[in-house]
Amino acid sequence: MKTKLLWLSSLTCNGNAHSFLNYHELSLFLDNFEFIYHPIIDSSYTLDDIAKKDIECDILLIEGAISKELKKGDISVIDMIKKYAKKAYRIVTVGTCASFGGMFKNKGEGLHFLQERELEEFRYFKDKTVSVSGCPVHPEVLADTLYMIKRGYDIKLDKFLRPKEFFSYTVHNGCTRNEYFEYKIDNHNYGEKEGCLFYDHGCQAPYTNGSCNKILWNEVNSKTRAGLACFGCTQPQFPKENLFFTKKNMGIPQYLPLGVAKRVYLTLAGISKTFKIERLEKKLFDD
Repeated sequence: MKTKLLWLSSLTCNGNAHSFLNYHELSLFLDNFEFIYHPIIDSSYTLDDIAKKDIECDILLIEGAISKELKKGDISVIDMIKKYAKKAYRIVTVGTCASFGGMFKNKGEGLHFLQERELEEFRYFKDKTVSVSGCPVHPEVLADTLYMIKRGYDIKLDKFLRPKEFFSYTVHNGCTRNEYFEYKIDNHNYGEKEGCLFYDHGCQAPYTNGSCNKILWNEVNSKTRAGLACFGCTQPQFPKENLFFTKKNMGIPQYLPLGVAKRVYLTLAGISKTFKIERLEKKLFDD
């Protein structure tokens, strides 16, 4: 039997809905799930049907920051969320805006959080909510989460309701630039294969929870592998200012790798800088 999904868009750019179209097994997914409504994919009902009728719904997916003023025509989005949140047996916040406010945090909120601050309005739905953050959401992470719900798995969640299966790692885990990070060798130009982007280019991978370097985008790549800094888009604080700049205090990065004390970091960094490894100092394709 197909699991019935309702995808409601609140204050959003629809980036998550478009990202999900890149899921590599979308046809198989649609053999197992039915969208009673989706803003892009062919659906069984219209948005007007969803608002005016009482449609069966197993999982409610919410994209976008929650705004009390937002309406679709004469339909209040927040009223639709409340209506179907009661009916669905699980709720999934899709993307960072629905989880934490994200790009629209000045105009709306996440379902349960505004950045790191816990909210009260929907607290009675918290026990059945799973948050899958990202800007946009990783299609494979979202699909795998929905399959886990369908199959009745006991999904272990972190304090922000994200599945630990995907968010207990940092984006730094699996990064092909880790050796450069260890020996404090920085990248000086975007798009190059060599060097770390943490020290000068604002890479947030060492303190961002996500699987981007373990579950590659389009099964091919990630920001850091392509030579671009991680933006920290799965985190409650996203987006930060000056994404391409590492803020420092007396030469020390303001934000250190997750769980690493400043004294430990300084000790390791000091030792690492005493090494000069010719192999890492030159271009990979140089003779």
